[in-house]
Amino acid sequence: MSDSLAEATAEPTFYPGRRSATCPFRPAPEIAELAAAGPISTVRTWEGKRPWLITGYPEARELFADPRVSADNHHPAYPHIHEGMKAVAEMSPRTMFNTDGAEHARYRRMLAKPFTPKRLEAMRPNIQKHIDQTIDAMLAAGDSADLVTALALPVPSLMICELLGVPYADHAFFQEATELGFGGQASAEEQQQSTMAMLGYLNQLIEAKTASPAEDLLSDVAELVNSGELQVWEASLQAVGILVAGHETTANMISLAVVALLDQPEQLAILRDTEDPEVLGNAVDELIRYMTIVDTGLRRVAAEDIEVAGTVIPAGDPIVFDLASANFDATVFADPENLDLTRANAAQHLAFGSGRHQCIGLQLARIELGMVLQTLFRRIPQLRLSKPVEEIEFKWDAMVYGVVELPVQW
Repeated sequence: MSDSLAEATAEPTFYPGRRSATCPFRPAPEIAELAAAGPISTVRTWEGKRPWLITGYPEARELFADPRVSADNHHPAYPHIHEGMKAVAEMSPRTMFNTDGAEHARYRRMLAKPFTPKRLEAMRPNIQKHIDQTIDAMLAAGDSADLVTALALPVPSLMICELLGVPYADHAFFQEATELGFGGQASAEEQQQSTMAMLGYLNQLIEAKTASPAEDLLSDVAELVNSGELQVWEASLQAVGILVAGHETTANMISLAVVALLDQPEQLAILRDTEDPEVLGNAVDELIRYMTIVDTGLRRVAAEDIEVAGTVIPAGDPIVFDLASANFDATVFADPENLDLTRANAAQHLAFGSGRHQCIGLQLARIELGMVLQTLFRRIPQLRLSKPVEEIEFKWDAMVYGVVELPVQW
């Protein structure tokens, strides 16, 4: 068989790939190989769909800004991450997460108030208080810990609970639901049951806040219920994604950043020692670029024919953006495999997406990550891993990349 014929009949690469245990921060080797061949290719998914895979940074930026790229997860061609997420999509109505254009803008405005710069800046003292108290408890418990359960998960969980108006006493419930959904192993039935339990829980909270509002996101959407703009169950669906993703993503970034920085003490020192907010912010952005925790890609579908990089994506075709590959595009980020906290263009990363669907909580995540890391390394300068990086269990098959546990000592 000729090489050209073999290429024509070969099965596309399965997506998502799996990052290498020896290079856990780089894109999956098989996906990096596709990216090296060109900025757009085709892959296959668990349900046999063959989406266009966008790995080039300029092409991803272009398509994120294109209104013909749709987030509609009810579209029959939409490339769902796994069976469980497909089942949830089939039962979910319209929300900020699966709509486009004016409809998406309307839903996004409903949830935007807690994420304004003024509100986020006002949260800093409380974030610092929670970080200090959590580290106090960790130090009081001994000279070693699992950093995931001792610090990385509790702090963002506390903050997302305060932001939404969810009792932190219930954190075990929603963390279990998050682990089920983001782990990628749940069946369709388990995913649906977990989602219904979460929605029932939020329904009760929002109903209570329609009568007794406070300064939090659930009270904001409760106002919309009182005005007749939303039903209670619709309000719950708007908030559930923020509750679930708002702590899981940041928790994983904290743990991964500790792994990366402990391996590069000169970079750690830049973040730990600076008093300049701009230097700290840039360091955080470079860490976010380097880690790129959305490990299963952002999923979309073409609403119309779209030409990009000399290729026409036909209307109705599925699209997947591999953010790790885009963030390692050497035409944009020089020496992308090197962690450089002084990188001049670090803030251009696409780890939070871009354009109208960019993550609504990205600034809160940046603030928390910078404050947690700087406080941790200042208070425990002798912090070290309890085992080699090669022995750490990474979340290879999860929707959000991270570590299962992170044993440290001091």
